[in-house]
Amino acid sequence: MKVSLIQMNSVSDKAANIAAARALIERAIGEDGPDWILLPEQFDWAGGVKGDKARNAEALPGGPAYAMAQELAAKHRVFIHAGSIMEAIPGDERIHNTSVAFNRSGEEIARYRKIHLFDVITPDGAAYKESATVKGGDRVATYDCEGVTVGCSICYDLRFPDLFQALAAKGAQLIALPAAFTMQTGKDHWETLLRARAIETETYVCAAAQTGSFTVGNERRETYGHSLVADPWGHVVAKASDGVGIVSARLDMALVERVRRMIPVAQHKVAIARD
Repeated sequence: MKVSLIQMNSVSDKAANIAAARALIERAIGEDGPDWILLPEQFDWAGGVKGDKARNAEALPGGPAYAMAQELAAKHRVFIHAGSIMEAIPGDERIHNTSVAFNRSGEEIARYRKIHLFDVITPDGAAYKESATVKGGDRVATYDCEGVTVGCSICYDLRFPDLFQALAAKGAQLIALPAAFTMQTGKDHWETLLRARAIETETYVCAAAQTGSFTVGNERRETYGHSLVADPWGHVVAKASDGVGIVSARLDMALVERVRRMIPVAQHKVAIARD
């Protein structure tokens, strides 16, 4: 199975972001011929001013970001995991931060709404409150990619091993993580957490990230990039350079089973008593 991860620098211009995603997908197809393509978190929008997310959100299925990913999946006969799209919620000023996966025919085969929302203060003092504009999801999602079970997660979900264990319990062999990690958290935690989740679940973890800067109001924010693929043993087998681009890798799905036979952690789980 060959995969391509798309690394973007999305900004507060939806048409430009979608055009950039289209160009990078088509470049990946032309250069690497992947079976499966992963876009980063909110590839369709980043930054802007208050209310911009809701104004630019899409009613799914439909909308320009959804349509672009669906069109290219069918046109090029490739699976596209559309990182995340801003999904409108009828009657609510908030949105869902939503991944949508398409098969080679352009059919939607999975939809996952980000569960864990990024309400934190980073070491540089910047405050993030995703829950002010985003409503969290509450369902674990997996889908079949020609015999490979793919699990869905988004960005901050990475810090919650229980979600990854739930995906593994549902049979995930590959876990997708579209993200927009901050520079401050990314430089210290990104690769460590991705490798840990891969080791714990004995799956491939594929993480496509935002890179570079964008503005929220008058504040400039930096994302970390470094999209990567970690294998079930925790090795990083492919990593993007700095800047916008593509990183591709071949996944040996037999490795998942070999690692699980060597260290059968799923069989060794025990119930922990809690006082």
